[in-house]
Amino acid sequence: QVQLVESGGGQVQAGGSLRLSCAASGRAFSSVAMGWFRQAPGKEREFVAAITWRTSSTYYADSVKGRFTASRDNAKNTVYLQLNSLKPEDTAVYYCASKSTLDDRVQVFVAENYDVWGQGTQVTVSS
Repeated sequence: QVQLVESGGGQVQAGGSLRLSCAASGRAFSSVAMGWFRQAPGKEREFVAAITWRTSSTYYADSVKGRFTASRDNAKNTVYLQLNSLKPEDTAVYYCASKSTLDDRVQVFVAENYDVWGQGTQVTVSS
């Protein structure tokens, strides 16, 4: 059974930084891309970033471009999301997700296209 475990969330002041990690485990782990999504209270889950395992291609939501950076370590089956210049509106539960196929890069932006999800990690940014 494949599992994704996020870590690294916490509470920071505006302008601060955090680094989220998502470690994948399980014999059947097969992934071509990993996505990061977030969900704030009362809001729908939204795409944040994605990265492909083979080419390390990255994709970002406009709201985080230039502030967040996705990276991966293939040997550790782990992806990271570096969050810089955090704003109060970045407060949310952040989830990582794995996608086993990728026919078109636009698929990375849609949560329903992902197969496995982590439990989420809380990020709180105070003003």
